[in-house]
Amino acid sequence: MIQHLVILGATGDLTARYLLPALGALRSRGHLDERFRLTGVGREDWTDEAFRNWAAEHLHGHADLIASMRYHKADVTDAEALAAAIPHDEPVAAYLALPPAIFPATVSALHAAGTAEGSTIVLEKPFGENLHDAVELNRLLARLYPERSIFRVDHFLAMATVLNLLGVRLANRVLEPIWSSTHIERVDIVWDESLALEGRAGYYDGVGALKDMLQNHLLQLLCLVAMEPPISLGDRDLRDRKMDVLRSIRPLSLDDVAHRTRRARYTAGAGVPSYVDEDGVDPQHHTETFAEIRLELDNWRWPGTQFRLRTGKALGADRQEVAIHFRPVPHLPFTGAAGAAPNVLRFGLEPESVELELTGTTSGAEVLTPLTLRARPEPAELPPYGRLLLDVLNGDPALSIRADEAEEAWRVVSPVLDAWAKDLVPLEEYPAGSQGPAPR
Repeated sequence: MIQHLVILGATGDLTARYLLPALGALRSRGHLDERFRLTGVGREDWTDEAFRNWAAEHLHGHADLIASMRYHKADVTDAEALAAAIPHDEPVAAYLALPPAIFPATVSALHAAGTAEGSTIVLEKPFGENLHDAVELNRLLARLYPERSIFRVDHFLAMATVLNLLGVRLANRVLEPIWSSTHIERVDIVWDESLALEGRAGYYDGVGALKDMLQNHLLQLLCLVAMEPPISLGDRDLRDRKMDVLRSIRPLSLDDVAHRTRRARYTAGAGVPSYVDEDGVDPQHHTETFAEIRLELDNWRWPGTQFRLRTGKALGADRQEVAIHFRPVPHLPFTGAAGAAPNVLRFGLEPESVELELTGTTSGAEVLTPLTLRARPEPAELPPYGRLLLDVLNGDPALSIRADEAEEAWRVVSPVLDAWAKDLVPLEEYPAGSQGPAPR
């Protein structure tokens, strides 16, 4: 197990909101011992003490963990500066909590600085800004580090309900035989948020909903729903099956993009200013805050099943789920059967839940009535970033993204990005606090 974590960009929001609490959870549950150390690298002119005091605000308790922290002010793209910040006599996990635009320069600087054998490199999403960037970054990484030492992390893969989706699907004979287009009409993978920008315009306005959520997080969920059962949950078997799904996604033509995708941005409503009036937003960017794509897979299991991926900000309600919509039964011999709804299996992502919507009859009658079976999974031992960091420190890449996966995901959305950049799909509008763009 690697005992030294180096966070590049250590004074940023990602470290404060996710990485430090994750380390606290790991220490609380006995996954980190007294040998573990954290080194922060950033641009702020801080001392070790200033960094520890700042970290203590986000890491409640764990004084021994805080006391072992060190801080170095350094330009993360300067190999000489990094050489003074990282140890050379032990492997480290170098976490790039940085803007993706400087990943190539930082990775090159890290290698030139002399990371010890056995070190790992951790990169946050988005992995590049487009397919070309992803290919070039992969080529650079392949020249400098072995693939097994590269972690392209996606914290959605470490969410308890996402992992539970695999368990419910693969461990229950009642579901796996009907997990195909014969019985499933469509799959909705939705991440709707009532939150607006929350001060993230500097990042979001240059990315948009498609790149921020759909190209990575939601496509990964699609892979887990649609893949063939893997031989094991080891990194090779699991990622091979996910790759099969990405390769089977039917390429989108320009006509497909026009009819199968939507983009929109929110206007003023529910006490939220219009997106174009948010601080830090350039209206000329035409950045979307809502994105939807309907995909189909060309393989034996899924002909005719539609996969709808949707995400949006400043909507009227939070809805984060994977919903499996089953086809209706061929005949219903009941009174009032015309209104019977097909079954739906819902995996709630936040909060975590599993619901199965069924149809039954009222007591002593033949009139159909809806029934819902609900389950609340046991709370996860670790938060998603805790699970990711534990895998990184243990050298287990199963829940990270392989190089070919990262590129294939960009190939899926590249036709959409190209068409949207040429305004071949209108940029619709929806009031903040609404359900999104009007149905069409």
